[in-house]
Parts: sequence; structure tokens; C-alpha cells
Amino acid sequence: MTHPDAAPSQGERLLQAHLGTSERADAFYDRQVHPHLTPPMRDFIGRQSMVFLSTADARGHCDATFRAGPPGFVTVLDEHTLAYPEYRGNGVLASAGNITENPHIGLLFMDFTRDHIGLHVNGSARLLGEQELRAAHPWIPVDPAPGRQAVLWTYITLHEAYVHCSKHIPHLEPAPRPLRLTRARPRDPDYFTEPVAVPTTGEAEPAPAPAGPAHARAAELPLTGSHEH
Repeated sequence: MTHPDAAPSQGERLLQAHLGTSERADAFYDRQVHPHLTPPMRDFIGRQSMVFLSTADARGHCDATFRAGPPGFVTVLDEHTLAYPEYRGNGVLASAGNITENPHIGLLFMDFTRDHIGLHVNGSARLLGEQELRAAHPWIPVDPAPGRQAVLWTYITLHEAYVHCSKHIPHLEPAPRPLRLTRARPRDPDYFTEPVAVPTTGEAEPAPAPAGPAHARAAELPLTGSHEH
């Protein structure tokens, strides 16, 4: 049974009618949109080390962000629920703050390296403490990101899940993060607030990327990145 919040929006339907895509859209809804996580979806989430997520506050002002961790750091609790840990970061708590006002959340899992496919998960979120979550689900790994302690968990009740097709998904090759940067750059807090320094003569430049957008190399994602924005 389709969740009421997962029904196609009026805007979708108007544009489909205007552009003549209603029949194609109906075929997609019927075949691809699920009110639960299928076994392949659950397996897919368990392999992923990153997720993009979106939230909005009570005014509808949006925030898009990114989470990363060891494969499976987003835990599938059952076919209708999943959860991910929030770690201490910059103290802003933008996404978590939005959830306290507006529970709607969208997650996008992307596989850039193996199958070149994506998975959308839309649902309702609420914040739980560590003890509250583990009282109901004691089997969740105690240390999903080694050395980090979750300050909160985001608990998501699924409304719908559906595929993001492979067209235009670039191929990224995991690579070790360099021990040091090939050139000086501002610290993270200053990166977008300070003028960009112009390299001086003799300063090492970054190695050129391999040719072709389909063969970009990506540094290996950190397993314990900030999870507060």
C-alpha cells in the first residue's frame, strides 16, 4: 500500500500531462516505486559508504548535505525503517534541527564504482538518543565509525524507495587519501572565506585528472567525517 506522502505531487502530474510523459511516469510508479525496502535494496544500502540527504525546516527552506562512514553505517532495521548516527561536528546541527521542525527527509545512495546505480529513499525522520535506539535494536554495531561516539541517531520510517538510473553516473575509482596535499590550501573553516592563494613559481601543482569524465578518480572517503551539517 502506498504511503499518502509518497503519492505523485500535483506538480508532477501537471508537468507530465504538459510534456506528454504521463504513460511513462505511470509505468515507473507501478514498477519502480516501492513502499518498503526490497531485499536487493537492503543489500545495496548495506554496501554503501556514503549517502546524500535533504531536509527542510518548517518554512520549507531546504538543506542538502552528505554523510559518510564504513559500508553499512546506515543501518537497515527492517523493510520499513533505517537509521544513521550523528557525530559531533561543527555544532550547527542544520539537518537535525530541520527534522525537529519538519520530519520529511530524502536520502540518495549512489554507487559510483561497481554497479553505477542509485537508490532514493524518502520518509519521515525523528531523532533518538543512543540508549533509546539500542533499547529497541540492541544488535546495532556499537562502533559503526571506529573511535567515534554518536550523539544522536536519525531514525527514518520509509514512505517510498525507488531506483536512480545509471545514465550519467560517473565512474569513480577509490584511491587512498594523500598523506599531505600537493599544494597549500586554507584550513577547512577558512576555505570559502579567505582569498584563494595564487601558487608561486616552483610550488607543486595537483596531478592532472585522467582524461574523460567517466574515469575520474576520487580520494577514498574518510570513515569518520563530520555529521552535523
